Amino acid sequence: MTVRVAPSILSADFANLTESIRTVETADLLHVDVMDGHFVPNITIGQPVVRSLRKATHLPLDVHLMIDNPSLYIEDFAEAGSSIITVHAEVSCHLHRLLNSIRDAGCSPGVALCPATPAVMIEHIIHMVDLVLVMTVNPGFGGQDFIPEMVTKIRQVREMIDRTGREIDLQVDGGINDVTAPIAVQAGANVLVAGSYIFESPDPAERLQRLRAARRV
Repeated sequence: MTVRVAPSILSADFANLTESIRTVETADLLHVDVMDGHFVPNITIGQPVVRSLRKATHLPLDVHLMIDNPSLYIEDFAEAGSSIITVHAEVSCHLHRLLNSIRDAGCSPGVALCPATPAVMIEHIIHMVDLVLVMTVNPGFGGQDFIPEMVTKIRQVREMIDRTGREIDLQVDGGINDVTAPIAVQAGANVLVAGSYIFESPDPAERLQRLRAARRV
């Protein structure tokens, strides 16, 4: 299984964002955390920054909406240049409709699960997505430690994906480094999101390669 890496710009230098992105041009995706201060206790960026990022990089933009009422903003984020739009299972009682709207807007739909949310929550819509994101920290802030109990959930989601017979990415985000990456990959993840581990290094490209070296037995 090929491991792909998505640096999270949450840990990039926002005063020199274009330069920060240049240091990770060998990545597979660029992970963009959008937070509204309601669904999570932090506020980050919106559609204008996504639009600017689209001009600054060739990398697919992996946009993670940690916001209430995401249905109001799907078209805006799609038009801004998102490649993947991931929404949380916890925010919508009409998740089926929401995922269809992402596909209709021309983006790949993804669904995310917070640590306390069981994998069974996505059992009936998993066939609709191109990506499942298992949060391995409580979302809202970078630099947190990987929650070990999430390894079981990663395995559960991998089993659910395999049963669909579709190629669905299993992404993990939170506390990913050269110690936790192999653990996540062994459990079934194939896309690793990392922020501070990459951007706080003097050699981000070398950190990308370390994460890619994680292998599933």
